[in-house]
Amino acid sequence: MSALFAFMHHAAAFALVSALAIELVLLRTELTLSNARILQKADMALGISAGLLLAVGLIRVVYFEKGAAYYFHNAAFIGKLSLFVIVALLSIYPTVVFLSWSKPLREGRLPGAPAAQLRAIRRVVHLELVGVVLILLCAALMARGIGQFG
Repeated sequence: MSALFAFMHHAAAFALVSALAIELVLLRTELTLSNARILQKADMALGISAGLLLAVGLIRVVYFEKGAAYYFHNAAFIGKLSLFVIVALLSIYPTVVFLSWSKPLREGRLPGAPAAQLRAIRRVVHLELVGVVLILLCAALMARGIGQFG
């Protein structure tokens, strides 16, 4: 069972990174109806994968591996969880913008998305990816027992 949850955790993480990569690529191109719709779907996939990643990760911490007491006494784990929350908070802005596009897209119109707004979203996605890289660093440290205290 532990291996199944480890697989689900990794699959959700790869899905999250893939969704961010799709967003980044599409935000570098001209905004079209098709791209705007794909951005909305990628952002939805990002949210779903983040939710699954968190849920499965917490299940692993509580019921499998070394147990919650071990992980919550590890600075790398706390850093990893904190970075996850920061990335989640960063993702709110793009999500709100992409959701605001729903009505124009349903009507077959391109959403009003000023270039400055798209640049800001692109910066946020870059920051989210940096956060994910730092999460991976924390995961590697944690897996080696680095950061254990108390």
